Amino acid sequence: MPWIQLSLNLPRAQTVFAEQLLLAAGSLSVTFKDAEDNPVLEPAPGETPLWDNIILTGLFEAGINTSLLREHVEKIFPQNNLRIEPLEDRDWVRAWMDDYKPMQFGKRLWVCPKHLAPPQPDAVNLMLDPGLAFGTGTHATTALCLQWLDSFDVCDKTLLDFGCGSGVLAIAALMLGAAHADGCDIDPQALVASRNNALDNHVAEKLDVMLPGDLPEKKYDVVMANILAGPLVQLAPELAGFTRSGGHVVLSGILQTQADEICRAYKSWFELDAPVVQDDWVRISGVKRAS
Repeated sequence: MPWIQLSLNLPRAQTVFAEQLLLAAGSLSVTFKDAEDNPVLEPAPGETPLWDNIILTGLFEAGINTSLLREHVEKIFPQNNLRIEPLEDRDWVRAWMDDYKPMQFGKRLWVCPKHLAPPQPDAVNLMLDPGLAFGTGTHATTALCLQWLDSFDVCDKTLLDFGCGSGVLAIAALMLGAAHADGCDIDPQALVASRNNALDNHVAEKLDVMLPGDLPEKKYDVVMANILAGPLVQLAPELAGFTRSGGHVVLSGILQTQADEICRAYKSWFELDAPVVQDDWVRISGVKRAS
């Protein structure tokens, strides 16, 4: 089905009313986009921050009367760079799948979309459905963690994937020989995705997933957390407590400018390696000192 896209620039104070207006006019969805270059990287818990200047976009079926729609919106929001234009009729999920190619991390590990044959059938091939995954290896933060797993001997180790998303890190560890992995996430849908991906990769019997509050009181050989710098600082005592003496911590989701803060938060428990950088993102790893 073809679509019509309406977009206009607005200050933050007007966006809620404008969203209601577009929905009342028949918009099937409304999205918000930064009109300038002010990224919101780390909202505080419970916050839904917005930029000062926003591009609001409504999606309408192509049969709508665009002249009446323009007149209706411009009565309320004149001179707001209103644009109405056709949107290419595409299968957006299929377009993303077509762009998602097999990726190699280190020497042994590949992450491959389920609809394609692995380039190296004898490698460790982790198969993911890009339509379901929260984390597929395409972002530098996930790539840094997967590279670490490929370089480390995880055989017979236990692992905690804190903020597991798609479960890609825990599943990769299990496929590389880990004995057991636990994954936790605050999003129940992420737990569903992790379970499904573990089943697809034949490691479901070795993976347990749960909300963070349900984690068992145990210590792991490896603790991985690919989240954000703010939560990583707050969680430092907890993640240290989950790591056994001599165990490893692997932290990602960190910008280069935040690396020193993370190192300060964890140096009381861990001997830290030099940060590893990829595309302005950093991985910090270390070994827990004997207590």
